[in-house]
Amino acid sequence: MAVDKTWSFGPIFFLDHVFHLEKRNVLLNCSFFLHPMDSIWLLCYIYIRATGEKNITLVSRSDMDSRIAFSCCALLLVTLLPLSANASSKLYIVYMGEKKHDDPSAVTASHHDILTSVLGSKDESLKSMVYSYKHGFSGFAAILTKTQAGTLAKFPEVISVKPNTYHKAHTTRSWDFLGLGHNKSPQQTDLLRTANYGEDIIVGVIDSGIWPESRSFDDNGYGPVPARWKGICQTGTAFNATSCNRKIIGARWYSKGIEATNLKGEYMSPRDFNSHGTHVASTIAGGEVQAVSYGGLATGMARGGAPRARLAIYKVLWGPKTASSDANILAAIDDAIHDGVDVLSLSLGGGAGYEFPGTLHAVLRGISVVFAAGNDGPVPQTVTNVMPWVTTVAASTMDRAFPTIISLGNKEKLVGQSLYYNSTLNTDGFKELVHAQSCTAEWLESSNVTGKIVLCYAPRLAPSVLPRVELPLTINRTVGAGAKGLIFAQYTTNLLPKCKGGMPCVVVDYETAQRIESYLTITESPIVKVSHAMTVVGDGVLSPRVASFSSRGPSPLFPGILKPDIAAPGVGILAAVRGSYVLNDGTSMACPHVSAVTALLKSVHPDWSPAMIKSAIVTTASVTDHFGVPIEAESVPRKLADPFDFGGGHIDPDRAANPGLVYDLDAREYNKFFNCTLGLVHGCGSYQLNLNLPSIAIPDLKDHVTVQRIVTNVGVIGTTYHAVLEAPAGVVMSVEPSVITFAKGSSTSMTFRVSFTTRRRVQGGFTFGSLTWSDGNTHSVRIPIAVRVVIQDFVADTS
Repeated sequence: MAVDKTWSFGPIFFLDHVFHLEKRNVLLNCSFFLHPMDSIWLLCYIYIRATGEKNITLVSRSDMDSRIAFSCCALLLVTLLPLSANASSKLYIVYMGEKKHDDPSAVTASHHDILTSVLGSKDESLKSMVYSYKHGFSGFAAILTKTQAGTLAKFPEVISVKPNTYHKAHTTRSWDFLGLGHNKSPQQTDLLRTANYGEDIIVGVIDSGIWPESRSFDDNGYGPVPARWKGICQTGTAFNATSCNRKIIGARWYSKGIEATNLKGEYMSPRDFNSHGTHVASTIAGGEVQAVSYGGLATGMARGGAPRARLAIYKVLWGPKTASSDANILAAIDDAIHDGVDVLSLSLGGGAGYEFPGTLHAVLRGISVVFAAGNDGPVPQTVTNVMPWVTTVAASTMDRAFPTIISLGNKEKLVGQSLYYNSTLNTDGFKELVHAQSCTAEWLESSNVTGKIVLCYAPRLAPSVLPRVELPLTINRTVGAGAKGLIFAQYTTNLLPKCKGGMPCVVVDYETAQRIESYLTITESPIVKVSHAMTVVGDGVLSPRVASFSSRGPSPLFPGILKPDIAAPGVGILAAVRGSYVLNDGTSMACPHVSAVTALLKSVHPDWSPAMIKSAIVTTASVTDHFGVPIEAESVPRKLADPFDFGGGHIDPDRAANPGLVYDLDAREYNKFFNCTLGLVHGCGSYQLNLNLPSIAIPDLKDHVTVQRIVTNVGVIGTTYHAVLEAPAGVVMSVEPSVITFAKGSSTSMTFRVSFTTRRRVQGGFTFGSLTWSDGNTHSVRIPIAVRVVIQDFVADTS
């Protein structure tokens, strides 16, 4: 054993065993002890297994505190552990929770201090750090080796260290469909007018930027920018200070760490290259633009749901693939908190199982956060953005369709759906029709499709094909093969294709495709004609339905948190794209509808917390259509929608403005849940069950469980509510008390308990129910319930 210095220790007092790490062949133990001369010492014991060599290192300084001593230990580890263990560097996100200083520069300085202690110099720290998150929360993004990241994770002030993850992005009729139109009489209750059209509410849009010249963002008639706004208009390529105005009051962009291939041709500025962000922003808060359409389809007035709200733009999505990363998104959230937004809208995600911790700090400051649920449906357990403090939005259809007549050579006329409008092509004549089965490159080549209209119909492949994935690939292949039209068979006809070069592309169901195939089989020279699409609006269109692509619950990350929360229109949404207006589909289009409604509710109820606003939206949602028929979900096969399809149901904005009761929650309560996700506390199962959410999810009912909820009266004093129960199948459900009254002078909040008892001991799946508090007149406050009965927590099927 070699000792650096020889000391006569005398009596010592060990204060703490602060560090223990095994890394490959190196074992490091560090402990504090108190020397008789009142100096704090740090003793590090390093044992190298391969050689058996042992070493004791002493670090001494009379004014050393525990933090500096710990940093010395960490620095010693970095010095001794060979970088060959993992020499490659990449971007990591170091999350440190709530900031410890009000001064942002002091927060950043603390980040450099901790990074310097690991990297060895301030110079290296400055080179390594990509972002310092200093406004809404504390943390940073830095280029690190795996070893350095592991070292940082051991610091007591660090909550988590994770590799940077990359992400992607997930109207004339929709607002009328939701009851927020301009055609109501003055006597009718109308959230839009009560909220003064969202006047001066600031909505932050974290997306792909904005096209400021769009007519949707004209600022004529707007007053000065709200005095509370603290943001900036960050300039760049084709975006100067005048690109912001009294509508677009701020804009920033974040490109660090994005691969060069995703930046090719991009605007290095807040200007929108992809157009995704412009579409989203105009859906939320676009001003009124008359007589717009998509090639004559969906003609009408385009506007956002909160047309007088202000927009703050944060560009984090880049290139045609809308690439982004944790580091950039967290930087945008941090800046948005500082800038003073009221609502944050994020139509993006990282897939099931990934979440953004920065959003909690936004909610802690009273900012409502709205996320898209994802586009990986109808597969179960694909929902993303499932933290309980955010509102997670599924996509639905609305009462508008684009029927397209397909005329066969035998004079039979069939109907599909398309967005085919190109009047420059000659569509008067028939074209030869060919069946290319699954329309793989091989099938198209062998079928000689040049100049013909192609039927792609392979029902035997239906179980293994997702239409949203296969349709764009098929379009590319048929166009490349020289075809002049496409008829694509799928189980949903609401996923509408946009074909290149004005080529007609029609979606049909399998029944229609089978009739076309039958005609092909018995006809020597089959021909077909595709007419231009038409626009049909109204009760004759079955709606709403949960869109097939909308991601479904339960959450694989937190099955005890029911997600998604709500559904909103996300199919065939017409909104701004550069200088024109385009129809788009996706939960990315549904999310801004809920963001706009959230903005309106904030205007009407400025004192409501994000939890109250979310509760109002969820508990007043509709589970039936205009005819009182239960809403369906497009799936395989189509089925009645359940809470894992659309949460509380389909959004009803006017009812949300007057919910009667709300499930409120102090945002600080979410901290314990967040600590549970990090494994820092115990008893998380019970805590999740009793989190005061407007839903109940019990993923592991073995016998009996009771959960607690609290409702707060935001309606008329003296109202009495009765509980109406719909128990999940196979479960006995009761509530105590079953009648609650908010008498004058009494508390505005009431606690109740809901008990669930299984009727059968099985290893089952989820079944669904609801609990509604009804005053028998105006208010029905409904929360969805999902319960799974189990015998064992985990079962491995080895049969």
